[in-house]
Amino acid sequence: MHDDLLARAQAWLAEDPDADTRAELAALIDAKDVTELAERFGGTLQFGTAGLRGELGAGPMRMNRSVVIRAAAGLAAYLKKQGHTTGLVVIGYDARHKSEDFARDTAAVMTGAGLRAAVLPRPLPTPVLAFAIRHLGAVAGVEVTASHNPPRDNGYKVYLGDGSQIVPPADAEIAAEIDAVRSLNDVPRPTAGWETLDDGVLDAYLARTDAALAPGSPRTARTVYTAMHGVGKDTLLAAFARAGFPEPVLVAEQADPDPDFPTVAFPNPEEPGAMDLAFAKARETEPDLIIANDPDADRCAAAVKDGADWRMLRGDEVGALLAAHLVSRGVQGTFAESIVSSSLLGRIAEKAGLPYEETLTGFKWIARVEGLRYGYEEALGYCVDPDGVRDKDGITAALLITELASRLKAGNRTLLDLLDDLAVEHGLHATDQLSVRVEDLSVIANAMRRLREQPPTRLAGLAITKAEDLTQGTEKLPPTDGLRYTLDGARVIVRPSGTEPKLKCYLEVVVPVATHAGLPAARAKAAQLLAAIKRDLSAAAGI
Repeated sequence: MHDDLLARAQAWLAEDPDADTRAELAALIDAKDVTELAERFGGTLQFGTAGLRGELGAGPMRMNRSVVIRAAAGLAAYLKKQGHTTGLVVIGYDARHKSEDFARDTAAVMTGAGLRAAVLPRPLPTPVLAFAIRHLGAVAGVEVTASHNPPRDNGYKVYLGDGSQIVPPADAEIAAEIDAVRSLNDVPRPTAGWETLDDGVLDAYLARTDAALAPGSPRTARTVYTAMHGVGKDTLLAAFARAGFPEPVLVAEQADPDPDFPTVAFPNPEEPGAMDLAFAKARETEPDLIIANDPDADRCAAAVKDGADWRMLRGDEVGALLAAHLVSRGVQGTFAESIVSSSLLGRIAEKAGLPYEETLTGFKWIARVEGLRYGYEEALGYCVDPDGVRDKDGITAALLITELASRLKAGNRTLLDLLDDLAVEHGLHATDQLSVRVEDLSVIANAMRRLREQPPTRLAGLAITKAEDLTQGTEKLPPTDGLRYTLDGARVIVRPSGTEPKLKCYLEVVVPVATHAGLPAARAKAAQLLAAIKRDLSAAAGI
């Protein structure tokens, strides 16, 4: 077994085009580090609807140039089988370690396969790539990014010509083509022949951001902004200047790209501590709100002054605020969200007489809703201009939430005031999440199996009135690995994360409230119920 493992590692080493990972792998082979080699060669990084995402390093279970070249070759073969023999593939990348190398390798593989390739001019937000696909008439797009994952990770996100991320069966068909690549020597990789785009695509994207805003709307709200060591700063500042908003005050320590993300444990605005520097800057400057992007700027977070200090708004709160704002502007079209997001969006759409749809998690599904006008997901993702970007877009979402804050400011009101109004109108919808990060993925599998074999009948003293195993699919949803529990006045969804080693449990309680005076009591009741559901669910899942 050890000899076979060493032979596979040596064969991989012989083909590895990257000096860094060659040196890393050679050291492991020389040390005969069987444990580490077995982890790296115990399979292959699986290509799915999220593309690829994983830790950087040598071997087929890591993100590296060899894995990316195979993925690009598989995508090229898939596109050619779909009849796109000479079509354009546009490629974007963030500022993580190896991102530019992976983008260049992808361009080389596409060119070698007879397709045309165009690479964005520098690290830019993911929504610029999503926009560029349809703007340039490409047959596919690739974004090299691991979004808000830890510094040691990178990833590979694939879009098709409609500007949306891949969904089944395209993912499995591309994966089969990747598996068919036997040797890197079989993959032509010329050293030139692709195009490096100029700023014309970025300029077109920025011009399109005008569509997110209402002509003549107030543009007075002052913001503090953090790019979370990512690529959002320049694009967001340009968009805000174009729209006529006051120039955001930057969190200087996090403003420029840094693939090591030195000031945060995880470069995700939702993670504890990630917003501390932004809060400190807001205490100094007293803005109307704080805006944060994740490192590839497809997500947008907002924070507001609540009493004496600042707090993050939940993704569901921002989702509801943007929906209410769009309704007040008289927009028409379908509102959509994933099943793990707050049911408040459905209430808002129903009251406004607008169509409403629920989808599986991920914008690959939300973006495909027919007639979509607005879509959001609780993980800080918002699609506010689907005709421009059929994906979550942290730049246009930042513009829209700042427009709303400006309009409210003109009436001496705040985002929190509007949230209170929505609670009185539709019931207080309070959400929380039980999220468990694991080293061993079997912990997640065991928890899901335990819940299926011994399903809870009550949570927080509330009877479970309906239990659904989503692997069976529903009338409206395709199958997915998840469980949904409906309670009297509450809802719980449990699923493994598609992009991180996490088990995620999404909780919602709805507490009727008749007047603004009743809000404090309703919030206290909601907090009590959420805490009890979290405790009981944790026990039931054994986590």
